[in-house]
Amino acid sequence: MTDTPLTFATMPTMIGKELGVSSWITVDQEMINQFAETTRDKQWIHIDVERAKRESPFRAPVAHGYLTLSLVAAMSYEIGALPEGTAAAFNYGLDKVRFLTPVKAGARVRMRSTLVSFDEKGPGQFLMKANNVVEIEGEEKPALIAETLAMLVAAPPPKS
Repeated sequence: MTDTPLTFATMPTMIGKELGVSSWITVDQEMINQFAETTRDKQWIHIDVERAKRESPFRAPVAHGYLTLSLVAAMSYEIGALPEGTAAAFNYGLDKVRFLTPVKAGARVRMRSTLVSFDEKGPGQFLMKANNVVEIEGEEKPALIAETLAMLVAAPPPKS
């Protein structure tokens, strides 16, 4: 995390700088199975452990790419990437996502986030773009790189 306090006034000075690094999250088979149930994406490469060990090019079951992507929001909250005084933050979309390395069941991932842009879109509304790299412990290449967009609403100033 940066030494600069994140406020709506300081965010533009943070462009190009790292916002923080999350702690490690273990992506175990139970998490993968729950995601498969929730999304109904039950492809064998994710949930059939024995078949994945035999037939998968990775020799293990792997997490869904969208499961790994879904962890970005929680990791962003953990690193405190939002400026102080944020009343609400809304997922505005993604500019680019690339899935680079599969996350094998049992692997640990963490996210490194860098601020790309911070633009005022209206009174008290700001569009924040961050580049997020989800690293896999012990792997050279990351699991994914995602440019996320969040619409932030500043809390109204306190009445005096």
